[in-house]
Amino acid sequence: MSGRDLFCQPRRFGRGAALTLVFASVLAAGAATGSFDTPGRKNASPSAKSAPAGHQEDVADAAAEAMADGKSPVEAAERAVSRSGDRWGAVYSQGEYEEFEEALDGQYTGVGLWARRERDGRIEVTRVQSGSPAQAAGIRQGDRLRSIDGHRVDGRPVTEVVSLLRGDATDASAGTTVALGLERGTRTWRETLRRARLSTDSVTVRELPGGVTVIKVAAFTKGSGDLVRTAVADAPTGTGVVLDLRGNSGGLVTEAVTAASAFLDGGLVATYDVNGDQRALHADPGGDTTRPLVALVDGGTMSAAELLTGGLQDRGRAVVVGSRTFGKGSVQMPSRLPDGSVAELTVGHYRTPSGRGVDGRGITPDLEAEESALERAETVLSGLGDPS
Repeated sequence: MSGRDLFCQPRRFGRGAALTLVFASVLAAGAATGSFDTPGRKNASPSAKSAPAGHQEDVADAAAEAMADGKSPVEAAERAVSRSGDRWGAVYSQGEYEEFEEALDGQYTGVGLWARRERDGRIEVTRVQSGSPAQAAGIRQGDRLRSIDGHRVDGRPVTEVVSLLRGDATDASAGTTVALGLERGTRTWRETLRRARLSTDSVTVRELPGGVTVIKVAAFTKGSGDLVRTAVADAPTGTGVVLDLRGNSGGLVTEAVTAASAFLDGGLVATYDVNGDQRALHADPGGDTTRPLVALVDGGTMSAAELLTGGLQDRGRAVVVGSRTFGKGSVQMPSRLPDGSVAELTVGHYRTPSGRGVDGRGITPDLEAEESALERAETVLSGLGDPS
C-alpha cells in the first residue's frame, strides 16, 4: 500500500480501513461542488435537503440534543451514523470539511512526500514533490522514513504515517514543524521540516520508449479532467494510451466524466440514483474514439475512478488490465448540522452503462495482471493495432 501526505485519515471516522483515505467518500464532494445537479460550490452549501429525510433527521436531532446538553455534537452525530448502518456515512467538523474541499481543489498542507510500506514493514519514500519542503531538505526517492515527531513508523499502515506527516491529531497547519528520522544506506539523520500549502500533482504524463503515452491520474481533483483531455490531444499520432488509475481513490465525479470525454464521442458514462430519483452522467462529444486505450486498475482504484473504468469498459472503449477494483459505488450527499459540522450520508448507488452495480463488487479487469501490469498493458496496446 502506498500514499502521500495529501491523503490523510479523518480524525472522526473509525469505521474500518476502507474509510482511511479522505477521497474514499468521493461522490459526496461531487454533490457539494456541483457534480450532482447542484449549482457551483459557492452556492452549494450543504443543507438538510441533501440527505434522505429520516436518516438525516436522526443525525441532526442527535447533534442538536448533544449541543443542548453541552456535549460534542460531532461525536453524537457520528454515533447516530454508526447506528444507522451507513457504511460510508461520515461526520466532519466544519474545519475538517473545509480541508476536505480544499484537497479536492488540488491543495493540501504537508511536506510533499509519497511513501509506501515494504514487505519488511519499513516505510520507503517513493516520490518527493518538486518545490516542496521535503525536496528543499534533500530527501530523495528511496530514503527510509524511520520516525515522525519521535514516533517510530516501521510496521505502521501508510495512512497512519500520512496522518503523522500532516499532523492531523494536532490540527497542524502551514508553518508548523514536523521532525523526521531518515535513513539512506548506512546513514541515519534527522530533518525538521516546516509544513506548507502545496498543490497536488493529480495528473502526470510520460512517454514510454515505444511511443506509448502513460497518463497517471492520482485523484480526480479540480481541473484533472481537462488535464487528461489535453494529454490525449498532445499524444503522438498513431500511438496508444495507458490511463493509469491504480491507487486512485476517487475525487470529483464531474472530473471523471470530463476525463471520459477525452475518449468518447458523447454518450452514457454512468447512471446513479438519489433517494430513488434516477439520473445519468454523459460524456461530452468530440473525444478521441480510435486511439488504442488500456485502463490500468488495482484494489486501490475506487469510486469515481471505478465509475470511469466501468464506463470505458462497457462502452468497449478500453481494455481494462490489472486487478479487481475496490468496489465503492455508493453516493453520499452532505447535510449541515446545527453546529456547522457536516454529515455525509448515503443516498443511492451508481451503475455502469450496462447496468452493473459496483458497490461491494468492484470492476473485474479484462486481463488480470498484478506483477508487471504496465508491461502487460503495453503488450495489449501492441495487439490493438494502429488506429490510423
